[in-house]
Amino acid sequence: MSFRLSQRDKDIIGFINQFRAVDRDSLVELFFKQLKSPINACNSVMVRLYRLGLIERTQQYSPTVYLPVDAKIKKNSQKILHFLSILDIYKQMCTYSTPKNVIVEDKPTGRKGGIEPDLFCIFKGSPFWIEIQRSQYSELKMQAKINLYEEFFFSDEWKALHWQPEGRAAIFPSVVLITPVRYAVSSDHIRIIQVTSIHELMEKYRSSAKQQRDGKPRTSASSGGIKINLT
Repeated sequence: MSFRLSQRDKDIIGFINQFRAVDRDSLVELFFKQLKSPINACNSVMVRLYRLGLIERTQQYSPTVYLPVDAKIKKNSQKILHFLSILDIYKQMCTYSTPKNVIVEDKPTGRKGGIEPDLFCIFKGSPFWIEIQRSQYSELKMQAKINLYEEFFFSDEWKALHWQPEGRAAIFPSVVLITPVRYAVSSDHIRIIQVTSIHELMEKYRSSAKQQRDGKPRTSASSGGIKINLT
């Protein structure tokens, strides 16, 4: 059976492969919202792609969640909710600026036991590693996570990562903890930002920028000379 995929079809398949689990309403928001009947259009496309065997789906959730054809997670796995949380953070970013160089479940050390942020991206010109903490961890465990980032910082391996700017000094990403609980973690070497959402992150730096314009003292937006450009 021969068929031709539109560019939108290819983009949707690629997006599902990238984020591992994508709900129908997110697809509507990201790919169909400009149409007259976006939900109907999305449903029609997704049924076609599913019948062609190009995507998988699980109806354990409402609305339907779509998965890659080679997904190694069970259709009722809690891991799906984890991937949907990552997708939600990405969508929050898109309301301000589309992130670039997006990597879901980044493994920059390339080895087991290293840092494994839920998301890497360059957002509004600055690189970020994002950790999404929906469950409450002990502060000891959270500090151990930060210590791994420090170990990677001192390794200098990060300077050779593919997204680093050419012809300029390498940048170590800020580490963003998306968490409803504020942890007493610290680092003298890397920037740690704790917020409940990307919306809070943006409000924080808008306020900081306003203070700077008004000539008031501001909380530093840099760590080790690295500027965070969110304004």
